[in-house]
Order: sequence, then C-alpha cells, then structure tokens
Amino acid sequence: MPRITKIYTKTGDDGTTRLGGGQQVGKDDLRIETYGTVDELNSHLGLAVAAGLHPDLTSTITRIQNELFNLGSDLCILEQDKKKMPVPVIEPRHVETLEHEIDRCSEETGPLTNFILPGGTAAAAHLHVARTVCRRAERLLVALGKREELNPNTLHYLNRLSDLLFAMARSENRKKDVPDILWDSHA
Repeated sequence: MPRITKIYTKTGDDGTTRLGGGQQVGKDDLRIETYGTVDELNSHLGLAVAAGLHPDLTSTITRIQNELFNLGSDLCILEQDKKKMPVPVIEPRHVETLEHEIDRCSEETGPLTNFILPGGTAAAAHLHVARTVCRRAERLLVALGKREELNPNTLHYLNRLSDLLFAMARSENRKKDVPDILWDSHA
C-alpha cells in the first residue's frame, strides 16, 4: 500500500513523470495519456454515484472503481517490470464479472428496439459520459498496444466495461421509471 506524505513533489515541473518502474517519460506520453483517461473515467463513475445512482448499481460501480485502480497499476508498470514488481493487474475474472453484470442488466431492461440517446436521470447521463470516456481509453489502449507489450486482459476489460456502462445507464433509468430516449432518425 503506498504511503503518500506530500501531495506535491515538484518533480514533474519539467513536463516529465515516472512510470511505476522508475522510467522517466513525458507527461504527454501515450501510456500516461491512456492511464490518465482511465483515471478520468473513474472520476465520472464517482459523479454517477454522487448523482444518486440507484443503490443496486452503486456497489457494482464501487467495485469497478477499485478495478480501475488495478488497471492503472497494470498500465503504469511495463510488462517486463511486472516480473520483478508484482502489482495488481486486470485478470480474466474481472472481465467475466463484467460479462455477468451485462447479462443481468440486459435481462432487467430487455432488448433494444432502437438506438437510444444518452440521458434520463442525472446518474444515467453520467454513466453515458463514463461510457464515452471508457471508449476513448480503449482507443488509446489500442494505439499503445501497437507500440508496446500490454496485458491483453486490459483491452478486453475496457471493451466489456463500456458495454456494461451502457447497460447500467439503461438499468438506472428503468429503476427510476424513466423511459429510454429513443433516437428519432427523421429529426
């Protein structure tokens, strides 16, 4: 468990930062951008909870927020360094749990008959924003994976998570008796 004694260190004042294994990189490095976007996603999930997310969904979101910290640690340590620095990582069990949650939400809401617009309750709208941030993190991860070795479970996780966030947004609206906002293709 890290011990943080000081919030500011001034070591990043030159536009660089260090990965978990000690490598110095620019703050605009694709790896930093990727796990920074995962952190942004986590913050949006916090907003969904703060907006009054239904209690049935809150425990799932809290678990996911912890898993996103695992994802951040997975991404801030290079694969070759993980052999000597074991850190929390995304495992197949995390992906499987997301799949079970997607199935549960989908059973509850039923199949889609049309595309829906983001919205509904404030919490559902926050989940939709989180879904789009998750997709951005996924795109960045794909780009990073073309340049560097990554844990393949990380991509599977983000892909499933964006699907779950969509399903949870629909579930949140249904639990609060707010209908899906259907796309009007003739607008």
